[in-house]
Amino acid sequence: MRFALGTLTVLPVDVPRWDRESARRGMEWAPLAGLLVGLAAAAAGLLALLLGTSALLAAVVSVAVPAVLTRALHLDGLADVADGLGSAKPAGEALRIMKRSDIGPFGVLTLVLTLLAQVAVVNELYSEGGWPHGALAVVVAAVTARTAITLAARSDVAAARTEGLGALVAGTVPVRTAAIVAAGVAVVSALAGALVNWWNPVFGAVSYLFAVVLGLAAAELLSQHCRRRFGGVTGDVFGALAECAATAALVVLAFG
Repeated sequence: MRFALGTLTVLPVDVPRWDRESARRGMEWAPLAGLLVGLAAAAAGLLALLLGTSALLAAVVSVAVPAVLTRALHLDGLADVADGLGSAKPAGEALRIMKRSDIGPFGVLTLVLTLLAQVAVVNELYSEGGWPHGALAVVVAAVTARTAITLAARSDVAAARTEGLGALVAGTVPVRTAAIVAAGVAVVSALAGALVNWWNPVFGAVSYLFAVVLGLAAAELLSQHCRRRFGGVTGDVFGALAECAATAALVVLAFG
């Protein structure tokens, strides 16, 4: 758990071990780190609403909190992957583009559209469903994002580089364990959806189940494309998968 919090959040957690075994355990616990981030984002949104702000501003706050709690590393990874894929260069050159500190046009456009989509959905949920529905959506999106990382760290996924965080965690989680974690997140999210939508629990459960499943499916499609283009996953790819899963889950909930 310390490894998960130390690598996926800015929380001041001491990570005594930095090896493949601790990486495996950390990636298995990644959804719990997402739960903490999501709860913080939901709480910030509630505080903004209680202070009399609009649903739009509360949505901006809720979207900003995960970025702050992760040092925007996932967003940075999303931008880098967008630049690498958009370059249409061979794997080696694309990886070098992703390592550069600057952000290219593909990265900027992807960041803008992703953040706009997240804010738009959370604003809609706060406005039409009230804080409980919007808060649960924020939490589920954050947990789904980290579950995508767990799935991307499974043993049948190779690293594109031999160094870095991506190389440390890639291929560490057994496929069966990753599937169990994903299934558990989907079931718990469905139960939470049924509770929040108590007047129509079946619809609520199905909505949140679909949000998790389709969010993880979108991340898996991106993961497969990155593995074909780059020869494996990197730390940037993990970040991109998290943002992809979170955004897709939120968009699905917008149709509910």
